[in-house]
Amino acid sequence: MGSMFSTYKTPSLVNLDFAPTFTPLLLRKDMELGLSAARKLDVPMPVASMTREIIQNLIGQGYTDCDFAALIELELDFSGEDVEFADRTKFIELVTKITGVLKNMGDITVRSSLIDYSFSISETLLLNQAHLLKEIEHKKEVFYTSSRGVAESNIIVSQNISELVDTIFHAETCHSKVENLSSITIKLPTENVTIPGIYYFIFQRLSWEGINVNEIISTSNEFTILIDEQQVSSAFEEIKKLKSL
Repeated sequence: MGSMFSTYKTPSLVNLDFAPTFTPLLLRKDMELGLSAARKLDVPMPVASMTREIIQNLIGQGYTDCDFAALIELELDFSGEDVEFADRTKFIELVTKITGVLKNMGDITVRSSLIDYSFSISETLLLNQAHLLKEIEHKKEVFYTSSRGVAESNIIVSQNISELVDTIFHAETCHSKVENLSSITIKLPTENVTIPGIYYFIFQRLSWEGINVNEIISTSNEFTILIDEQQVSSAFEEIKKLKSL
């Protein structure tokens, strides 16, 4: 689903635009060539055979000169759901808003050599965080951010101050310390807070590419994801692609 084809096809699919790029007749021809080769080699292909019948059903209902993506309409009919055109219009309007925000994404900032600490909330944790901030306030090359939940707090810092963090927080309960991480910070237009589904759209694309997100930290108009350093290049490329949807 994260292929170049689906990236290219996304605008047509979300807008239900079936202007022909590859017709059902051509798709049926290719399926039949593949099935013919399988028969000669005595290779069973039950799923491909079923797919060929679905394509034939599409052609039988008159979908011959449109794009094969009209299979979406056929599956909607099979589902038995009564989806009004207004519902589709509302969906298309929402996706259009989401892609509009993504196209207008601001700077994408990448940082490497980070560590993610997870500590239990305690009476002294905030005091120790204040101590750490005092120690690094004039070190412009050092990265620091944090997030706080009900029972635990995460602190993400540059790897070059790990010894300092270990010293200051030595009395705190540390649940995990994950090293060799990178972060990608994405600046979003201010209207992102009024449009549902933007984060889902981004994380779905990363998931399709097998990219695991270790941590998410967000503010109103930007968010930062923490990922393994080995995956940062792939994640950066996928996020850049979203700007061209």
